[in-house]
Amino acid sequence: MVQTTNQSKEEQLKEKLAEIALSEKEVATRQQARQQSMPYIDLTNVPIIPDNLSLIDEETAKKLKIICFNQDKEKIELATIQPNLSEITKLTQQLNQRHTKTIKIYLISLRSFESAFKLYRTIPKVIKITKGVKITESEITKYQQEITSWRELNNKIQGVSTTDILTIVIANALSSRASDIHIEAEEKDVKIRFRIDGVLIDVASLQRNTWKQIINRIKLISSLKINISNQPQDGRFTIFLSNDKVDVRVSCLPTTYGESVVMRLLKSSNAGLAFEKLGIRGKAGEQLKKEIERPNGMIITTGPTGSGKTTSLYAILNKLNKPEIKIITLENPVEYKLAGINQSQIDPSKDYSFANGLRSILRQDPDIIMVGEIRDLETAEVSIQAALTGHLVISTLHTNDAAGAIPRFLSMGVKPFLLAPALNAIIAQRLVRRICPHCKKEIALEQEKLDRIKKILGDIPANSGEHVDLNNFKFYQGGGCDKCQGLGYHGRIGIYEILIIGPEIEKVILSGQVSEYQMKDIAKQRGMITMIQDGLLKALNGITTVDEVFRVSQ
Repeated sequence: MVQTTNQSKEEQLKEKLAEIALSEKEVATRQQARQQSMPYIDLTNVPIIPDNLSLIDEETAKKLKIICFNQDKEKIELATIQPNLSEITKLTQQLNQRHTKTIKIYLISLRSFESAFKLYRTIPKVIKITKGVKITESEITKYQQEITSWRELNNKIQGVSTTDILTIVIANALSSRASDIHIEAEEKDVKIRFRIDGVLIDVASLQRNTWKQIINRIKLISSLKINISNQPQDGRFTIFLSNDKVDVRVSCLPTTYGESVVMRLLKSSNAGLAFEKLGIRGKAGEQLKKEIERPNGMIITTGPTGSGKTTSLYAILNKLNKPEIKIITLENPVEYKLAGINQSQIDPSKDYSFANGLRSILRQDPDIIMVGEIRDLETAEVSIQAALTGHLVISTLHTNDAAGAIPRFLSMGVKPFLLAPALNAIIAQRLVRRICPHCKKEIALEQEKLDRIKKILGDIPANSGEHVDLNNFKFYQGGGCDKCQGLGYHGRIGIYEILIIGPEIEKVILSGQVSEYQMKDIAKQRGMITMIQDGLLKALNGITTVDEVFRVSQ
């Protein structure tokens, strides 16, 4: 027992002496740098991204004991233990000519170099370091033929290279119409999940010992810091297809068992949705078309995150986009690029907010302005002023329904006499999954659910333009087939309630005393169909299921 304790103390002493020795070497290196009038740095705690590290190949870095640890638009920063070598002078001249940037050299200790040099091991040798991943149509077609189910996907990715795992998963996500890929380290394995039509689906799992290589591969192509795992990071890369490209936004988050990665797939073709295909129907659709064609005023979309608000705004912009009309958007971030439209991304770190951006936009003489989100009084006031001075402004607001938008504006501090004449229409929405057309079948609902449906549809206003036979219901669902991978659903459609601002509503706004319940009563009197009513009408038409409508609109 005593002997073990003595050994432990000896080991602790040795470790302490080693730390002191290393510290002394760092001090000596710092003094040497001062004597040579050079900057000094310790790289042991400096984040280094692959793009910077790869500026000098591994063999040269090892031979010359030099590391590229940082670069920006103007300079490249190198660190070495032997700055006076002629080979290093030659290398810096080559880098300067190739990149036309200033080269700055730091002095480092051997320990510092060895710590940074280890990062080369985390870069797969077969991968070309790039911000774009080339996935050809032939590869996607090949994987679609080989992998027709998620069970086959799970089998396929076992035992293949890290590069192939990522390519196969991305290709399968694209063919499955996934909007997001979730790769999550858990206690026993690594889970891969796709978000398809708004719902997460488990599709595959990997052994935990593969996680380090996978996360490094993802960080590599996303230009993230591969030696940082205890802090959140955000990056992006692009998948190039023959007729399209997919921007992939990457988010890494430290969790209990390792980092969790979410990759959002943003297909540029998704931004081309036609206004007529949104699913806005009947009298409300005709009224909204008239409102978006007005030269001024505000159109607001409301709903929670993921309810399709941005898609609706883009569809409106696509309908209004003409050569003679100037459209400018303020977004955070710019997810899709729209041809013929000036898109600007806000940057709060540089004091470029929605409100400040709006003021600048107004000097650009636009006809139509899209504001990504109204979240504060300043943005609301500038947007309303723009709407009152000859511009059509479209934006989003976080409320549960259309009736709640006006009380929300007033609670921000917006003046009623400005809000009343500025508002044209308010759209509240959710997204429901469409029934797969290949396996759709009629079903019978239990009496309790039917009674609830009758009550909701029986409350549809007579002046809404919709007439329902409450004694003749037919509802459908998907049985599950190969086309929908057994889900019974394929694609999504919006369910909406559209509040058109008329004289009665303006009068209530001007009173300054507006409650959500009061707005709902007025909306009903004006013939507004609620989201849940719109959803059930779509269910009666065989577009979606009753369960889907109740899932998103209860």
